[in-house]
Amino acid sequence: MASPLKTVRIFTGAMTIEDVYELIGQVTASFEGLDVERYTERAIRALEGKTLQADHVYELLTMHALDMLKAEEPDWTFVATALYLNRLYLDASRNRGYAPEERYGSLHGLIEKLTDKGIFAPALIEAYTKEEVDELALAIDPSRDLLFTYIGLRTLADRYLARDHVKELYELPQERFMVIAMTLMQKEAKERRLGLVKEAYWALSNLYMTVATPTLSNAGKSYGQLSSCFIDTVDDSLRGIYDSNTDVATLSKGGGGIGVYMGKIRSRGSDIRGFKGVSSGVIPWMKQLNNTAVSVDQLGMRQGSIAVYLDIWHKDILEFLDAKLNNGDERLRTHDIFTGVCLPDHFMRQVEARGDWCLFDPHEIRTVMGFSLEDHFDETETGGSFTEKYLACVNEPRLSRTTIPAIDLVKRYMRSQLETGTPYMFFRDAVNRANPNKHAGMVYSSNLCSEIMQNMSPTTVEEEYTRDGKIVVTKTPGDFVVCNLSSIALARAVRADVLERLVPIQMRMLDNVIDLNTIDVPQAEITNKKYRAVGLGTFGWHHLLALEGIRWESVEAVHYADKLYEKIAYLTIQASMRLAEEKGAYDVFEGSEWQTGEYFARRGYRNSDELDWEGLQADIRTNGMRNAYLMAVAPNSSTAIIAGSTASIDPIYKKVYAEEKKNYKIPVTVPDLTPETNWFYKSAFEIDQLWSIRQNAARGRHIDQSISFNLYVKNNIKAKELLAMHLEAWQLGMKTIYYTRSTTVEIDECESCSS
Repeated sequence: MASPLKTVRIFTGAMTIEDVYELIGQVTASFEGLDVERYTERAIRALEGKTLQADHVYELLTMHALDMLKAEEPDWTFVATALYLNRLYLDASRNRGYAPEERYGSLHGLIEKLTDKGIFAPALIEAYTKEEVDELALAIDPSRDLLFTYIGLRTLADRYLARDHVKELYELPQERFMVIAMTLMQKEAKERRLGLVKEAYWALSNLYMTVATPTLSNAGKSYGQLSSCFIDTVDDSLRGIYDSNTDVATLSKGGGGIGVYMGKIRSRGSDIRGFKGVSSGVIPWMKQLNNTAVSVDQLGMRQGSIAVYLDIWHKDILEFLDAKLNNGDERLRTHDIFTGVCLPDHFMRQVEARGDWCLFDPHEIRTVMGFSLEDHFDETETGGSFTEKYLACVNEPRLSRTTIPAIDLVKRYMRSQLETGTPYMFFRDAVNRANPNKHAGMVYSSNLCSEIMQNMSPTTVEEEYTRDGKIVVTKTPGDFVVCNLSSIALARAVRADVLERLVPIQMRMLDNVIDLNTIDVPQAEITNKKYRAVGLGTFGWHHLLALEGIRWESVEAVHYADKLYEKIAYLTIQASMRLAEEKGAYDVFEGSEWQTGEYFARRGYRNSDELDWEGLQADIRTNGMRNAYLMAVAPNSSTAIIAGSTASIDPIYKKVYAEEKKNYKIPVTVPDLTPETNWFYKSAFEIDQLWSIRQNAARGRHIDQSISFNLYVKNNIKAKELLAMHLEAWQLGMKTIYYTRSTTVEIDECESCSS
C-alpha cells in the first residue's frame, strides 16, 4: 500500500555525472525487479554534453522513469515520485527562503507569507497563535510524501498546492493537509482543538481519506467555497426561472456543480394567464442554463457544470431526451449541460407490461386537478399516492395528454445514453421511500453526479416594493440543497483497520464545513444549516477487491459489499449521534425516521457480534442526530488519483493507461498491480454489468442518499440487454444510474463532486 522509498538526498545547483549515478542509486535502491541498468544507460546518454543543473536533471530522470513504467514494473511510479518531490522541495525553499535540505520550512512563516500576499484568508493567523502553529508543525511528517504515486503527486501539485499570483509554488503536500485540518477545526473548543487538528492531519496525510475538490483546493484560502455542489428547484414563474438562473451562475462562479429540477415548469403550448398555447416550455430555459454553464466559468479553470432533471410524464420529455443528441434541430439542443430523467415505479411497471404512458402539462394538472403530480410518490413498492394521482389524471377527460407506448420512451432515452452517456436515471419512488426526512419535505431529483438525495422545494418571491429609495424583495426560501462531501480510501483504510478511528474525525470535518462555508445564495445557506447534510462516501472498491483476492463477478463480492458498507453506515450514524450529543441535533430531527427508528426497521438492521444497532437507536432517541443526511458515494475520480487508488465503486478501465493532462500524458498502472492482484483487475467493459448492479444494490441499502453508479457497455450492445440492466437496477431498489458509458462515448467528469 505504501512506497518502500526512503527520503533521498536533495541536490541543488550544478551536478556531476557521479552525482547523477548516486541519485539514481538512491531512488531505485528500494525496489527489486526494476531494469535499473537500462534506465541508467538511457538517462546518462540523454544527459551527455549537457549542463547538469539539478532542476533539469530531476525533470529528465522523472520523465525517463515514467517511460519505464509498465505492468511488469509498476514501481517506477514511486521512483518518479521521489525525483519530482525533490523538485517541489527546491521550488518551495527558493520561494520561501530556507535551505532545501530542510524539505519543509516554517509552517507559521508559510501561513504568514501567503496571508500577506492575499492567497490565504486572515482566519488562520487570527485563530491560532504562533506557539500553536509551531506545535502543529512538529506533527508534519515529510516521509508521508512518499505515499503518493507520481500521477497523484503531480495532480496535487499542479492543481491544489497554494501558489502566489504568478504561479510560484509555496505550499508543499503535507502543509496542504495541515492547512485543511487547521481550517476545518478552527472553531472547535480551544482545549481540544490542537488534538483534533492532529487527528484530521493523520487521516489526510496517511491518505486514509480525501476531502472534496473545493475543500482540498480552497481550505485556508481567501477565495472559493468548500461545498461540492448544489440542487435548485425552479418555480413555475418567469421570476422564479430567472432568479434560479442567477443563483446557478453565482454558485457556478465559486466552483460548485449544479443540479436543477425543472419538472414544475409548464410545458410547451401550455397557457399563460389564460392565453392558450403561448408557453414555450422547458427547452428554452434549458438553453439559457446552457449559456450560463458556458459563460460563467469556475474560478477560471473550467466552464460550469449543470445537470437538469425532468419527469418522464412531462409533455416536454421527448424534446428533453433528445437535447444532447448530435443531430436534429440545433434550436432544441443543449450540448453543454447534462440531463436526468425522473422515473416513477408505475412507469417501470408499464415498461414491463409494454403498456401505454401519458404525458401531461404540470400547470394544467395543477389548474384542473388541484394538486401537483410531482409532489407525490408511491409509499410502497406495489403502489401509492403517485400511482393513484397519475391514474386520476389519465381518467380525467378535461386534461390534454400525449399517449405513447412506454417502451418507446425507453428506446428514446437509451438511444441518447449510447450516444451521449445521458440521461441519468433517477428512480424517484425508491429515493423518497428511503428518505429519512420525508416528514419535512420531498426529493424531486438529484445533483450533477446523481448521488445526493435531499429534500427540495422552490424559492418564491412574496412581495417587492420600494422603501426609502431602495427596492425591497421578500422571498420565502425553499430547500436549496448543498452537498458537503468526503470519501474513505477503502483499500488503505480497511486494510489498515482504521475505520473506527477514521470515521468520527471525518464526520467532524464534514460537519464543520457547514459552519465555515459562506454561500452567496441565502436559501442555500439556510438549507445548509437547517439539515446539516453531509455526504461521506468511499473510493477504491476495485482496488480493495484486488488486494483481498475477490473476483468482481462473484457472490463473495456482493456479500462483502453488504457487510463492509453496513459497518461504515453504523460508524457514520454513530459519529453523527455523538456530534449531536456534543453540539446539538439538526433543526428538524423531531419526527424524522432517525428519531422514530423507522430508518433502521426499513433496512432490517439487527444486532451482531460487531454492531449494536439496538443500542445505537436508543442513543439516537436520547441524543438526536447532528446531520439529516449522512452518506453519498460521489465519482471522486480526481482525488482517488491523488490518493493512489481506483475511483468510487467503479471497476477499472485498463490496467495500464495514459492519464491525459492539458499539455502532457502520464503513463499509469492500476494501484498495487502485482502478479497476484493482476487476475482480479478486470476491465469495466468486460465485466457483466448485472454483477455490478447486484453489488450496488447490496451496498445501496446502507447508503441513506445514493451512489454515482455507472453502467459500462459496449457500443454493439442490444437494446434488450441495456433494458434488462435498467429493469434489474429498478427491481433491486437502486435509486440512481449515473452515466451509461459505452465504448464510443467520451464523458466529461464532474470535478466539483470529486472527493
